[in-house]
Amino acid sequence: MLISVSFLSSKNPPKDIKKLNETDVDYIHVDIMDGKFVKNKTMPFREMKNIDKYTSKRLDVHLMVENAYHYIKDYASLNSEYITIHVESDNVKENLLEIKNYGIKAGIAINPTTSIKEIVPYLPLVDQILIMSVEPGEGGQAFIKESIDKIKEVKVLLKEYKINPVINIDGGINDQTIKYCRDCDIIVSGSFIIKSDDFQERINKLR
Repeated sequence: MLISVSFLSSKNPPKDIKKLNETDVDYIHVDIMDGKFVKNKTMPFREMKNIDKYTSKRLDVHLMVENAYHYIKDYASLNSEYITIHVESDNVKENLLEIKNYGIKAGIAINPTTSIKEIVPYLPLVDQILIMSVEPGEGGQAFIKESIDKIKEVKVLLKEYKINPVINIDGGINDQTIKYCRDCDIIVSGSFIIKSDDFQERINKLR
């Protein structure tokens, strides 16, 4: 299982991203919010593009935005392995194809209250399915236990369609809730790591 760390709850992103670069974490999870799809808004790309100055880790970009098209080109220019958009957002098929046009792996995210069947039309286009185990848009929330059922549903779906995108889960993951996520390929953890004094020690607890 791979670990992606979100710095959404960081008070000093450059400092914390540098510290993460010194750990054995697999990805830096980059949350992008437009203030429309979710209520909060993250820093503009003109600031976010500097992330390459602080880390050589591959990026796992999560676009919590209404229309991802306006963001894809910018984030494809960074060291991104995945760019993930929401099934609840606009022009999903077109935007997944746009991500793949840049040679980046495309992901589809699904909110806690959205039915798994909503991602079915897009399965042939995705390299990653991101299950939200909290409501998107804010760090530090508690893990929604019903997400365990979503993991099981996704695994059944992938077996049925005989495809193998990675399963990622994001939200409320710590040393207590990690046990529910062992069937996932990647987990995203934020506050549990970022708000600690020893990032590597917390990462080790999740492994």
